[in-house]
Amino acid sequence: MKRFTGIYTPIATPFLRDGSLDEPSLRSNVAKWMATSLTGLVVLGSNGEAASLDDDECDRIVDIVREGVPQDRPLIAGTGRESTRATIAATQRAADAGADAALVRTPSFFKPQMTSDAFVRHYTEVADASPIPVLLYNVTLYTGVNLLPDAVERLATHPNIVGMKESGGDIAQIADFVGRTPEDFTVLAGSATTLVHALYAGCDGAVLALAALAPDACQRMLLLVKERRLDEANALQRELLPLARSVGGLYGVPGLKAALDLLGYAGGEPRPPLRSVSSKIIELLSEQLGSLGLISSSLR
Repeated sequence: MKRFTGIYTPIATPFLRDGSLDEPSLRSNVAKWMATSLTGLVVLGSNGEAASLDDDECDRIVDIVREGVPQDRPLIAGTGRESTRATIAATQRAADAGADAALVRTPSFFKPQMTSDAFVRHYTEVADASPIPVLLYNVTLYTGVNLLPDAVERLATHPNIVGMKESGGDIAQIADFVGRTPEDFTVLAGSATTLVHALYAGCDGAVLALAALAPDACQRMLLLVKERRLDEANALQRELLPLARSVGGLYGVPGLKAALDLLGYAGGEPRPPLRSVSSKIIELLSEQLGSLGLISSSLR
């Protein structure tokens, strides 16, 4: 049986005006997401601004979110760092705080040396030391490096590497990941703009910023593809596409946080150097949320 299948959202990290972690708002957000159909949550991902957080903040966030996520719903924590040593330490701390799995992004600073062999050594050492299952995390948009299918095929044989998140929209590469890994290896899509195609290619679910805003619709797309109701799945994908683009590559974390504010969550301002989106973009997001029936016209 595959583990960690389903629809997850990489939760945003709310901050107070002084830039510190807004713990009450984080707790409130988690409670609201736990009242939805989401399979589970991902903390300290790209949309959680993990790259802008200190280690003590990361550890505190896992503690808080675990308190709000029931044990029967998975909590996945991003633990990737530039060094293997630091990644192992972060993974062990996340495990101690109750994370069910570690989502480990590719190191990327020394790009010319980040070969498939280097990635295999890195992930093998992390998985050997990790008390919890490891999910590979390929997010080329931000890292500028690509975890290739040959490396994933080799890593998928490790008993503690149980799956991966592929954030890109290269469907051929996603199909290669699915085809070259064991049946019990979970492949999760990371791009809402190509979700239906990734599911067609064999993905077992997804980790989506969009799912923070429209969890039921994302779950429905997964179900429609499983039931081979492809016309309905394609129609739903078309409906979701404008909002998916806005909170994905177009406006990124600031766009996601603005949309969360519009829905009554605590999104707030991103941590610099990221900046909040303009009022014009907020208006656009409001229109997109309204067109999907996620907010009423009276709130727009």
